[in-house]
Amino acid sequence: MNPILFIVGARGAGKTTVGKRLANELSYTFIDTDHHIQQISNMTIADIVNQQGWQQFRQLESKVLQQVSQSNRVISTGGGIILSAENRQYMRQNGTVIYLQASADILAERLMQQPESTQRPSLTGKSIVEEMEEVLTARENLYCECADHIINAQLSPEKIIACVKEMILPRRIS
Repeated sequence: MNPILFIVGARGAGKTTVGKRLANELSYTFIDTDHHIQQISNMTIADIVNQQGWQQFRQLESKVLQQVSQSNRVISTGGGIILSAENRQYMRQNGTVIYLQASADILAERLMQQPESTQRPSLTGKSIVEEMEEVLTARENLYCECADHIINAQLSPEKIIACVKEMILPRRIS
């Protein structure tokens, strides 16, 4: 088994929730790239984007991805990390990539339940439902391209973790 697990998917797919629990069950370290970026920059993602722009944020995101990639880690990535071909290739070459797949409706419903202060800035200036539809239309193929495994994000975190463990852990022959 490759000792780095990357979890990809759109905002609201459950990457952080699943990642924390999975890391705990595997006795791995959990890293959320967005949280790490906020810690090292001492700024929110929204502030970084507002002050420096999306391009600068994406460059920082790519740098952080490589910095945090170490053995025995579950890494929850930002939803747009797959926009970079280099990031997709890096994750595929250096770990196992799990895509938590969900419909735009489910993602929008989950995002609307989050406090506004924790939400990322809008990519399009549209409603969350419209934005998630556009984001998935643009990114779905990229998520699938880099994924070793695709899991329905509508499953409970416990079921998702069981699926991941079954996929990545070697089977015992009795």
